[in-house]
Amino acid sequence: MRSPLRRLGLATVLGLALALFGTAPGASAAGPAPAELTFATDTATTTPGGTVQLSMTLTNNHTYDIWFVYQTIDPTWLTTQRPDLKYGFTGCTLATATGSTSCSGTGPADLGANYGATVPPGQSRTVTLTLQIASDSGCNGNIGFYSYYYAEFSDSSSRSGGPVYTPETRVLCA
Repeated sequence: MRSPLRRLGLATVLGLALALFGTAPGASAAGPAPAELTFATDTATTTPGGTVQLSMTLTNNHTYDIWFVYQTIDPTWLTTQRPDLKYGFTGCTLATATGSTSCSGTGPADLGANYGATVPPGQSRTVTLTLQIASDSGCNGNIGFYSYYYAEFSDSSSRSGGPVYTPETRVLCA
């Protein structure tokens, strides 16, 4: 009678060999990501009463249109643990190849509709949020955000990513 452990060992070795020598895709099979989400701020530091422009750029690197985008942006856990830190989003604009307009989405926490999909191949959309730091806000802390996003393309494929961590903005005392 054969041992069940021996059968398991053979199956494991066979599976490992297949993974190493036959089923793993080559590096040349990888193309550009169908959608790329990048973040930037206009300044690395601010003071109480100051503002920071937080920009998120969605680039369609695929050969198909982006039909739909869903994105959230939320403060990191460490940011929410600062009771002395006071801030809010006071503005939102969308920049496209044809100009800039006010956002049309449901608010700064749910940004998807603000990208103005459809996004053609090779084009980008940038949503910029104005982050206002209260004049009586605490200092010496980081304001960090994370984001999840989901994009659907006209070829019926989809792409999701996240959490995507934005650059942190340090709030310094004046």
